[in-house]
Order: sequence, then C-alpha cells, then structure tokens
Amino acid sequence: MKVFKFGGASASTVERIQKIPSILRLYPNEKILIVISAMGKTTNALEKVAESFYANKKEEALKLFQIVKQNHLNTTKYLLVKNYNTTEKIFNDLFTEVEWLLHDKPQRGYDYYYDQIVCMGELLSTAIISAFLNEEGLVNEWLDVRDILRTDNNFRDANIDWDFTDKKSNEIIAPIFKKLDLVITQGFIGSTVDNESTSLGREGSDYSAAIFANLLNAESLSIWKDVEGVMNADPKQFPHAQFISELDYEEVIEMAYYGAQVIHPKTLKPLQNKNIPLYVKCFLDPSLPGTVIHQKAVKNLPPIIVIKENQLLLHLHSTDFSFVGEQPMANLYSLFAELKIKPNLIQTGAVSLAVCLDDRSEKIEKLASLAASFFDVNIEKGLTLLTIRHYDEQTLNDLTKGKTIVLRQQSPTTVQILMK
Repeated sequence: MKVFKFGGASASTVERIQKIPSILRLYPNEKILIVISAMGKTTNALEKVAESFYANKKEEALKLFQIVKQNHLNTTKYLLVKNYNTTEKIFNDLFTEVEWLLHDKPQRGYDYYYDQIVCMGELLSTAIISAFLNEEGLVNEWLDVRDILRTDNNFRDANIDWDFTDKKSNEIIAPIFKKLDLVITQGFIGSTVDNESTSLGREGSDYSAAIFANLLNAESLSIWKDVEGVMNADPKQFPHAQFISELDYEEVIEMAYYGAQVIHPKTLKPLQNKNIPLYVKCFLDPSLPGTVIHQKAVKNLPPIIVIKENQLLLHLHSTDFSFVGEQPMANLYSLFAELKIKPNLIQTGAVSLAVCLDDRSEKIEKLASLAASFFDVNIEKGLTLLTIRHYDEQTLNDLTKGKTIVLRQQSPTTVQILMK
C-alpha cells in the first residue's frame, strides 16, 4: 500500500486536476491512500474570511466566502457531469457549516475560528477530485478525515491522538481497501473529541500523509509537487537552484526546522519510526525520478539556503543588570509555550538576550507586554533571516552583500544571519 499526497499546486486549475488520473494509472492495481490539500490559493482566501469574521465584519466575511463557494462550484461544473448533483449536495452541507458560524459573533479565540473556517478548503477540493476520479473510472471512496484523525484542542497547531487515530484508521480505512484500490481524504485537518475542526499547522497536509503512512504501514509516501524534486533553495527566489536527488531524514528535518517549505517539520518522524521512504515527485512530469528521502546518511550536499522574511528581533535586557540566568529564561520559555510562539533564533549574553521571531503582531504584542514584567523590552522589525546549511564563504558573501547584519550565529555546518 502506498500513500500519495497532492498539494494545492497540483489542484490549482481544472487542467491540473485533469492530470491526476494519468498519474494514478501509472500504478495499476496498487492500494493507494490519497491525501489532498486545498486548491491553489484557497487557504489564503479562507484566512481572509476568518480575519473579517473575527473583526466583526460579518457582511464582508460572507461576501469573501461567497467568492470561495463560487470558485469551487465553477470548477465542479467544468469537471463533472454524472456526479455533479451528488457533489453539489456535499458542498451545500459544507457551506452551511461555515455560514452558520459566520452569522454568529466571535466569542472564542481567533485560532478556534481559523480552524473552523479554513478546514473547508481541503474538504471541498477532495470532494471535487473524488467525484472526478469516479467519472474517469478510477473508483474511490471519499472520507472526511475529521471522523478519523483525532487531535487535542490546540487550534492551528493541534497534536495527534495516535491511539484513537490508529483505531479509527483500522476501523474505517482498512475495510475499504478490501474492496477498492483508492481512498481519498484531506490533509492538514482533524477534529477534537467534541467534533470541533482543528488544523495541524500550515503545510500540515504532508504531516497528515505521513501519519497515515505510519499507521497503515505503507511501503512509501510520495508527495507530488510542481517542481523536479527537493531543491537546495526556493526556485521562485533562486532561479538557478540545484536539484538534490537524495537526502536523509535528519537533513530534511534540519531543513524544515530552519524554515524550508519543501516538507512540513513534523512529517519525517512518523516515516523515520518505521523506515518508510519519502519520494518528492514532479506532478508536471511523472517520468522524472524525483528526490528520495531515507535513513541512510547522504554526504557532499550543496549549500542549502532558507530565507524567512517578515522577521523581528526582540531585545530583552535584565531590569537590574543581574545575569540572564535560569529563572528569567524559564519565565520566557513559559511565555513562548503559553502564547504558542516558536523562536527562530536565540542569542544570549550576560544581562541580555535577543530572540528572532516571525512578525505576528497579535502574538508579539502579548509577548512583549508579559515579558516587560521581568525584562526591558525593545522590538526591531523589518528583518530577514538567512540560514545556510553546508555553507561556503562565496555563497555567504553573495547573499549578504549590501545588507546590514544585525545578528549572526554559526556552527561548522550551519550559519544564520539576521539582516536588513
């Protein structure tokens, strides 16, 4: 049994959706669980719906959601004939789920409403593609992953209840594979014990696919993208980025930790635990070999470049010139946990420390306010964090030329530069 994950770029247009059957036909008589992301920029569009709703702009939120609805209905009209009415009925149930919420007023935190609204992207895309594959003779069953993948209520970054999810996978998915070769479900989302929708973090569809690969003891996981495979840098930022044919789990975990968007940070562990290889394949040209990620160490890698924009530096100084020791650091990390903030870089001194963070204003304001009880706090915005694994001086000089370096950390394998 294999697990395939198709990302948003693979389902961004009618023409791209129409390519999926030709890929699946390359694997006749294979049992395949297919995990699919939201179509194109749908997640971004639904985020705007959530933001408007939370700002008490109900009419604007409904209007923005109407655009999302119409886009999916238009796609359905282009792709479906026999299954159009059935799919439209599924859509209406899903639309009602969101619109019922949008007619209310926000009573809970933003992250809760984000998950209830944004989860619709994956549910809508999979409903369309499942129906289209059935029309193409690729008989499959569509599942709402929220009936299977149980999480806690840590909205927007939920943690998996592995025992419950394993039990449900065996109860629901395994029997389907006894009668069908294809099962389609959603990435990125799950639900709590109270049936409230949750998400696993942005790009969490990769993680969903890895969870199912682990629980179903898949022989491999293939992630289908619109690039040749894993590159040493984002090809949109670096047109001459190099293709990497082979990587090991540890290297990819390091890349993901520093912010590379190729693989979700949590994806590798479920695969590594059962030594399941991961293939990053080209959706546009399935004949290309792609990148394989496995247990065996890979040497002589090129410089691997990760750039994170929209960063800030939190300057924290002890209020009485006492050492920044165990207790102040413990207090700070408690705040990180409480606010669900993940530092990208920390540098400590005797009486001060600097913390590089993603500039998410709603969280940073709370952090700065709370930290002010035991630190003098200053914030420096408008920064970029450059990380280079397996760096060389030429690459480092090229990427920092003309920049003002605010902070630098370096080890034998990795250099990080915060600059403006």
